[in-house]
Amino acid sequence: MGKGPLSDEEITERLAALPGWVREGDEITRTYGIRYHGGIALIVHVADVERLIGHHADIDLRWDNVRFGITTHDAGHRLTEADFDLAARIDQIAAAHEAQPRT
Repeated sequence: MGKGPLSDEEITERLAALPGWVREGDEITRTYGIRYHGGIALIVHVADVERLIGHHADIDLRWDNVRFGITTHDAGHRLTEADFDLAARIDQIAAAHEAQPRT
């Protein structure tokens, strides 16, 4: 998967295909509502997939939610195609864990 930085226009296009993800500088983020122990199971599932694809998110676990932040460190902390691929995978995993999207 391409690790080259995307243009602002490409980022906007990819965000449109991933409702709920927002751009915060050179990172995309999304928060899901899920209780603490469910959040741990969600994180373990995401981490297993991340290991397989060789790309990871920054993860913040709280009592009732999990926040994911994604950027490509190897591309100078810029957004790449790999970030949007991972975001789509996280959406699928979160849905399987019945995590509720937060805005």
